[in-house]
Amino acid sequence: MTGARILIVEDEKIVSEDIKDSLKNLGYDVAAVASSADEAMEKAAETRPDLVLIDIMLKGEMNGIGAAEQIRTRFDIPVVYLTAYADEKTLSRAKLTEPYGYILKPFEERELHTTIEIALYKHRMEKERAHLLAREQAARAGAEAASRVRDEFLSIISHELRTPLTPVLGWARLLREGGLDEATRDHALESIERNAQLQTRLIEGILDFSRILMGQLRIDVRPVKLVRIIEAAIDSIRPAAATKAIKIESVLDPAVSDITGDPARLQQIVWNLLSNAVKFTPKGGRVEVRLESADPYARITVSDTGVGISREFLPHVFDYFRQANASTTRRYEGLGLGLSIVRHLVELHGRTVEAQSPGEGRGATFIVNLPLSKPRPQTAAPGAQMGKLATDYWRSATLKGLRVLIVDDDIDSRELISVALEQYGAETMAVASAAEAFDALQKFKPDVLVCDIGMPGEDGYDLIKRVRALELDQGGGTPAIALTAFAGVEDRQRAISAGYQMHVAKPVEPESLVEAITILSGRKS
Repeated sequence: MTGARILIVEDEKIVSEDIKDSLKNLGYDVAAVASSADEAMEKAAETRPDLVLIDIMLKGEMNGIGAAEQIRTRFDIPVVYLTAYADEKTLSRAKLTEPYGYILKPFEERELHTTIEIALYKHRMEKERAHLLAREQAARAGAEAASRVRDEFLSIISHELRTPLTPVLGWARLLREGGLDEATRDHALESIERNAQLQTRLIEGILDFSRILMGQLRIDVRPVKLVRIIEAAIDSIRPAAATKAIKIESVLDPAVSDITGDPARLQQIVWNLLSNAVKFTPKGGRVEVRLESADPYARITVSDTGVGISREFLPHVFDYFRQANASTTRRYEGLGLGLSIVRHLVELHGRTVEAQSPGEGRGATFIVNLPLSKPRPQTAAPGAQMGKLATDYWRSATLKGLRVLIVDDDIDSRELISVALEQYGAETMAVASAAEAFDALQKFKPDVLVCDIGMPGEDGYDLIKRVRALELDQGGGTPAIALTAFAGVEDRQRAISAGYQMHVAKPVEPESLVEAITILSGRKS
């Protein structure tokens, strides 16, 4: 390794000068020359050479072996011994310092060059091996940590998804057996609905996380009034807060300008933050939501009087799968995805979310800044996914006289949709496959087609393409609604592109489907 910097430690000046000349002839750089062990230590610390040539039999309190041992330990610099003679005991001790070579005096330049190059090569290989080993150990530790987190997450998923099933299945069995009084029946139905909605949110969280990992989570932006978004999120979380006697207070500035964003995802951000606050706030606590203008941003602040966040955990509060306690003794339910999804959704809107807490037992505050925008008129997309209605219009909607063809391979879904639509006066026909639907289209002549996308064999996309290829008098122009468990922006756009006019996400809310049908049938403008 031409150009390597070498420290010479030799107490005979004539010998050290000779070595110095030889090293220069061989293309090495002499970093320094020392004549004692103490000076060698000083020069090694000052110059940090690539290699040390040191005489074993240095004069003074410390010989070359002692100096070499300290240089190797303190600075990790390879050492090559120079020696004219030494007894067996001295050589044995020298070996314990793991030298990179010995050069017997007198020596030729070729021997000096070979020994130095071998020593430098060995040391370089050792460092590379150590580096690779450290990387491998770090990678293994990271993989093991990821595996532990994944195992904890899967364990939590198993627990959280099973927990709502207990009251759902239990109450369903008791309702089937009968013998319950009216109040108990009402309580049973409320419990079933509440836990089914809980499981739906859990599944939606898992699906959102999957979309985030695959880079498929998108937002559908339009002008949005944040006050309405926040009020809707507060209304949806109030029942959960009421069960813990938690007071939700809101200070919403109606003068805050519109922002450009995805209304569904913005409501999800606020709902997740509120849900997190309610979850970690003890009974009788308080949660406050604020909306204010902090030009050029609209600032949403969610504060609680809950358990707070420790200084150690605060940097990890938005990490996937992370809860301060993920063991089986943890006090709080949930997958540990809510805040992670919040962070990603806020980032998709071009900003960041911040968590603050004075410490454990002192509450927490989450701050979201969203860029303000000038409001501009924009009509809703014809394929907009139907959500929970802001008004009670659906309650008075009627489908009387409408013929609706339902296509779904799942018998329970077919029956539910059929019964729900018939309660609004519709005449329905339910079939299990695209082939049956194509035949029924000619015979039943529906006013509206409601079709599941994810069916075996010929799916909903294939069916609508066949339908749209028909002449109008054969049903080619039948208004159609896509039903799918895939509720992303891309899924809606794909359904519209395939030939559907509207897209309704599963699990289907009957009122949302009724609203969609009334729009497509022309009964609501």
